[in-house]
Amino acid sequence: MRFPRVQKTTVVFAALFAATALYGQNTRPSAAPEAPMAPTSRPVPAKAYVLMTTSMGDILLELNGEKAPISVANFLSYADKEYYDGTIFHRVIGNFMIQGGGFTPEMVRKETAPPIKNEWRNGLKNERGTIAMARTSQPDSATSQFYINVVNNANLDSPRGGAAYAVFGRVVAGMDTVDKIRSVDVGMKKHVPIVTVVIEKVRQISDEDAGKRIKAAEKQPTSRPKK
Repeated sequence: MRFPRVQKTTVVFAALFAATALYGQNTRPSAAPEAPMAPTSRPVPAKAYVLMTTSMGDILLELNGEKAPISVANFLSYADKEYYDGTIFHRVIGNFMIQGGGFTPEMVRKETAPPIKNEWRNGLKNERGTIAMARTSQPDSATSQFYINVVNNANLDSPRGGAAYAVFGRVVAGMDTVDKIRSVDVGMKKHVPIVTVVIEKVRQISDEDAGKRIKAAEKQPTSRPKK
């Protein structure tokens, strides 16, 4: 069945809102601060590299602290605390995105820091290979959960309910791993993978180490998008 363009857009937004609402993105709009702030434990670099080690391979992320300083500071804060270690990709939609960063393999929701301000106006787009903050239907409700776009999702760049979705980085090596994850079998409800995909650890690495990994990845066959 084919949906008209307007209906298709509505379905996409409804699905992403449901992801954090149904899976318990830890936000309470009525109790959230009026002006959410990012962690300020250390300066935010203009560019930072983070290596995400998963049970299906590595994903190297380049975070854009220049255009998304709040989101990057937030993500690095969770990484510094080793919060993501042992969490899972709990929601996988093969023609849309893969989402993780908030649940244990037993589907137990982890406690989070307060929500942050939505940086959706930073000019970064929800294109294939970008990483963005997952949230509820409330604009400033993102905490720990993130998603990686596996296709170009221009609909997520258009504001609904006051805001769109904030991109804060991109995959610079390991899209083959992302494509492996997007291809896993999922259950009949809520797009939960049947085989658990674990985020084993998330660590910031040096520019030098990142450069070596990027060069090595360039020598590998290019990952082909799933159609």
